[in-house]
Amino acid sequence: MKSMLVATTDPSVKASLRSALKRGQRLEEAASAQDCLALVARRRFDLAFVDISFINEQLTPGAEPDYGAALRPFRASGGGTQLIVLTPPESIRQTVSAVKAGADNYLTYPVNPHEVELVIAGLNARRQIESELEYLRESSWRGDASGLLRTRSPLMREVYEKLEMVAPTRATVLLTGETGTGKSFLARLIHMHSSRSKGPFVAVHCGSIPDTLVESELFGHEKGAFTGAERRKLGKFQIADQGTILLDEVGTISPAAQIKLLQVLQEGSFSRVGGEQDISVDVRVVAASNVDLAKKISEGGFRNDLYYRLNVFAIELPPLRSRREDLPLLVANLMDRLERKYGKGISGVDEQAMQVLTAYDWPGNIRELENLLERAYILERGRRLGLAGLPADLVALEHPGEADEPSEGQSLAEVRRRAVEEVERRYLERLLTAKKGRVDQAAAQAGVTTRQLRNLLAKYALSSRGFK
Repeated sequence: MKSMLVATTDPSVKASLRSALKRGQRLEEAASAQDCLALVARRRFDLAFVDISFINEQLTPGAEPDYGAALRPFRASGGGTQLIVLTPPESIRQTVSAVKAGADNYLTYPVNPHEVELVIAGLNARRQIESELEYLRESSWRGDASGLLRTRSPLMREVYEKLEMVAPTRATVLLTGETGTGKSFLARLIHMHSSRSKGPFVAVHCGSIPDTLVESELFGHEKGAFTGAERRKLGKFQIADQGTILLDEVGTISPAAQIKLLQVLQEGSFSRVGGEQDISVDVRVVAASNVDLAKKISEGGFRNDLYYRLNVFAIELPPLRSRREDLPLLVANLMDRLERKYGKGISGVDEQAMQVLTAYDWPGNIRELENLLERAYILERGRRLGLAGLPADLVALEHPGEADEPSEGQSLAEVRRRAVEEVERRYLERLLTAKKGRVDQAAAQAGVTTRQLRNLLAKYALSSRGFK
């Protein structure tokens, strides 16, 4: 650790820290929360010692204390800063809450130089172990997935640990979480690291299949089974034999298909629609749902016995807003991918843009982040992605004065036109995110024709492929 910061009004602490420094290490000082945050905004520190009172200043008055949010500004320069809370004994309860919310350790006043050395040594050892584990994890995952597997989030570490345990087994897995959290990505990882990795991986988006065709899509049909069945068709389960099938949005399938799915899970066999012969398959099932299946059971929309067959090994993916510490890692990985795809020579994101991205709640999760970054990358004219390419409403949330406000020199008609266009563009982005880039479904939702929607996408330089 070469760069350290101490933020406190106690001069004895600064002296204790300086006595613990080694050659080549430097210590910056701040006497207030404002000075501390100004330093953090300008440069990255390996380690920061911050008084609990400075952290408390970031809490919202009258609200439930959110120390996760209060700590975030002290790591604004990139998220890699390790944070030590300095506290008087009477504030130890608040300090424990801060440590639980993400601070790395704490020291009580008066600060002892020997304790400082022990804390720094402990953090160095922990960082070394985490680096080694991160390296081993990344080296064990194949392909382009390793960049997205890097994490600083305890919630995601737990997800990856579960995934590594269950992937080599034959167990059925149920992935739950909000739309866009990466359930399909995780399902592919489970397949890649199973004994079935050389077999097929078949993904079925159950929510996009009409109820009348779900059984045919999953289990196939015989010629003449229904009007339009002009030839025999193999179902997705038969195609996935000796491999893995992902049933995305499994909670949307019809009651009749639920019965057949239960049969496959129990007996490993099914019959095609219109057929009488039992077909045996060896398929591992990974199901995914963004709705509460237990609630659907209580409402009569999902079979209780099927739920327990699917819920053998459950993994819940946290929303992106609950793992903000991973934003810099995800953004860096996605920007690298965009650079390989488009090659515009854009490297990274500037600090202001990163602050905006970190402050946003990401209701569409990682999928929304991917789509937003691709659009911003395409619009960016400089060498680093800045505020110019980000949606105005996002910039306004973090920098209210920096949004592109109308001026008195414009006509009322021009102001209205720009306001309508901005709202219209944001609506299209949200709509395509919700429909995963499917233009026909988005057009139906919007109440326009597919052609009209495509014209609007062209007007705003939006590509439906970027939302899939």
